[in-house]
Amino acid sequence: MTSSGSSDRPIGVLGAGNFGSAVASLITQHRPVIMYVRHEAVADEINRTQAHHGHAFHHPVKATTHLVELARSCDVIFPIVPSLHFRQVMRKLSPYLHPYHILIHGTKGIDIAVPAGSTLDTIEKLSRAQVKTMSEVIREETVVVRVGCISGPNLSKELSRHQPGATVVASPFQEVTTTGKRLLRNERFQVYENQDLIGVELAGVLKNIIAIAAGALGGLGYGENAKGLLISRGAVEMIHLGRALGGDVKTFLGLAGIGDLVATCSSPLSRNYTVGYRLAKGEKLQDIIADTNEVAEGINTIKIMKKCAAHYQVRALITDNLYRVLFEGLTMKDAAQYLMRYPLNVDIDFL
Repeated sequence: MTSSGSSDRPIGVLGAGNFGSAVASLITQHRPVIMYVRHEAVADEINRTQAHHGHAFHHPVKATTHLVELARSCDVIFPIVPSLHFRQVMRKLSPYLHPYHILIHGTKGIDIAVPAGSTLDTIEKLSRAQVKTMSEVIREETVVVRVGCISGPNLSKELSRHQPGATVVASPFQEVTTTGKRLLRNERFQVYENQDLIGVELAGVLKNIIAIAAGALGGLGYGENAKGLLISRGAVEMIHLGRALGGDVKTFLGLAGIGDLVATCSSPLSRNYTVGYRLAKGEKLQDIIADTNEVAEGINTIKIMKKCAAHYQVRALITDNLYRVLFEGLTMKDAAQYLMRYPLNVDIDFL
């Protein structure tokens, strides 16, 4: 098998949502792509138009509904599917994968393991052993060793307009980060590398919580001062939770942490921001979920991280109050007022 660095084989993208299409578009500036989609009609449309979700493709893209074709044709695969379905998809893909494959995922979510007979709603606490990042799911379900992720301020709609952007490719394997940089970087899209794979994954997960809160501030009509307060306190909360779960503090201060947090908290293009905005306007969570085309990962993340904070005795005021809004009937206005009144005397306490 030829090295992924010198091969002319196509690159695989598993998932055809907004971000999957954005990643495919970036890769096609360098290599042809095979994209896995679930439905034949979607595959036919992509093969006919060579575009999807507003993202035009440069080199050819072949859409397929067969996982075996994806795995046999591609040495490097970018899985970008919602965390809720990630483990199931990896199990289906696993029989066709080999140790020579490289998988670089782009999913900002968490997979959890709870005791038999329990659910996420019935347990009070979650330890790190029960919380799995997507790279850990890949390692558990497949024979693939060289695993990485991409994460950063990557709003898909901005990428479709060819606006400048950047991401982080994270992996303990230099070959993975080098491959990711070569496949994604162009004159308008910068790619950085980081060896703290778990930290980069956790940063992408945790910022979704703060993005929901930022949308709520927008929906309540609050201004930039309140947003600045939220982002700074949200970054501190991300660092405390991320460190408890195994991430490096420095990772949260970089592009995958603060960079992604600022972008997501400042843009109505973010799905999580939109959820918070609509909640603050008085809409019910179930109605928002039913009306949303793509998953807002932050909703499930709030539930998970509240239980992780309880296990590790980490103070996570934003997460806790959003949980009360989403699942216990607290109004967003009351939650915001509580956070404003809470006496915190120390600004930075993690360095």
